[in-house]
Amino acid sequence: MDIVVVGSVNLDLVIEVAALPRPGETVAGGPVHRLGGGKGANQAVAAARLGARTALVGAVGSDPDSDRLRAELVAEGVLVDHLATLPGPAGQAVVLVDRQAENCIVVSSGANAGVGPATVAAAGPLLDRAAVVVAQLEVPLPAVLAAARLSRGTFVLNPAPVPPGGLPAELWPLVDVLVPNRTELAALAGVAEVTDAAHAARLAATLPCERVVVTLGAAGALVREGAGHELVPAPPAPAVDTTGAGDTFCGALAVALAEGRPLRAAARFAVRAAALSVARTGARTAMPDRGAVEGTA
Repeated sequence: MDIVVVGSVNLDLVIEVAALPRPGETVAGGPVHRLGGGKGANQAVAAARLGARTALVGAVGSDPDSDRLRAELVAEGVLVDHLATLPGPAGQAVVLVDRQAENCIVVSSGANAGVGPATVAAAGPLLDRAAVVVAQLEVPLPAVLAAARLSRGTFVLNPAPVPPGGLPAELWPLVDVLVPNRTELAALAGVAEVTDAAHAARLAATLPCERVVVTLGAAGALVREGAGHELVPAPPAPAVDTTGAGDTFCGALAVALAEGRPLRAAARFAVRAAALSVARTGARTAMPDRGAVEGTA
């Protein structure tokens, strides 16, 4: 197995709005689009579309939505032998997308909350053989810690969402590559916001991880490796919906690392994939295949 993703599976309820609501404000929205989502599932689909042999470890529920979500993953070529079925609903997310392609998301965990160390341990042989293991934080931290401990390849953590108390101390030494966005980097570094790429580089250098890739949206990605750093610019891309761009980036980064590319080269590949993913509504709808990404090189 090239890549094993340990993470969430959600049904996304996507609504387009003219502008994101302020606190206490009600806004009118367009039709509700019911789309497969969840950071774990999205990253697994992104990797599979780019040609990697990919497995997903996680859980869906016992409702009809869960049947659909599982079937979509199978259709994408993702191995779901270790996608558990738990009583109750699948995870769900409400995603609001405005005319500038910015979004805000509220997640209800559903079955994802039941993913624990035993779920991960059952997939131990897969984790042992994987070139890259990817995790996020939409499943409980004990499951992520179990995945990090069982990983024998490169362990990539997308710290989304950042827990209120930050990452546990025992997780940091197990992370080979940390992939936060600017909001997550600010939370990990204990600052209000990340102002620009130079600021991101300074903050990344304060984290107890030698290899950090900060996604910066339309500005690209900041790669910090040891004492050095590099800004990888994103190609220009007309944006319709940025939902899932970070997941596309993580999936593509994992593919490039599994192929043995150095971190900076892997980030360049991932930036191109993410730029292509914002062309249509939905997290997975515009995720590119290998030919599309290589055509932008």
